[in-house]
Amino acid sequence: MKILMVLTSHHQLGNTGKPTGFWLEEFAAPYYVFHDAGQEITLASPAGGQPPLDPKSDEPDAQTADTRRFRNDPTAQKLLANTEPLAGIRAEDYDAVFYPGGHGPLWDLAEDSYSISLLEQFWAAGKPVAAVCHAPGVLRKVKKPDDSPLVKGKRVTGFTNSEEEAVGLTAVVPFLVEDELKKAGGLFERAEDWGEFAVVDGHLVTGQNPASSTVAAEELLKLLKL
Repeated sequence: MKILMVLTSHHQLGNTGKPTGFWLEEFAAPYYVFHDAGQEITLASPAGGQPPLDPKSDEPDAQTADTRRFRNDPTAQKLLANTEPLAGIRAEDYDAVFYPGGHGPLWDLAEDSYSISLLEQFWAAGKPVAAVCHAPGVLRKVKKPDDSPLVKGKRVTGFTNSEEEAVGLTAVVPFLVEDELKKAGGLFERAEDWGEFAVVDGHLVTGQNPASSTVAAEELLKLLKL
């Protein structure tokens, strides 16, 4: 099976002057779930090349077994440094798509026409669509074939308002993931802040936060019957 992982190219945290990007654990954990299951993985981003890493996700207290494994894996590092430009990606070439989070996707992937179109094609084809933490926010403008919001009537989760408040970025982000999913008609569910939690509804998988990255990836594999 071929799995596409789509990462952000956005590196500025609003008008704070601070950097952002993708969250390392939310890439590394799913990557190794897929890799260890023998899947063929393609990485893509709007700009192609090396996606920006949120430096906070590389701090000592944010490390996990998967992030440490990545730091000792030159093959994975080379793959990440050479992501494919999103505009050249075709949905028909892949069996599923997974979006890691970090704050970056809220600025670029949530608005990117190629990303929106790609997700709509995956969905219409009945292929698994998965996103974790802030990445469920990329679904906010994605439509079903009947032109209704993809998440309307769907059980979903994502980075909660209380988690965003806890990291002090409620007034910085362009939108709150929980609010946008609800606004689009999603049936938002959650666990306690920072708890492991993923929701599956049809061929849509969403994870709440970084701790939910592994379980979200495992649920995607279940949809592929692997």
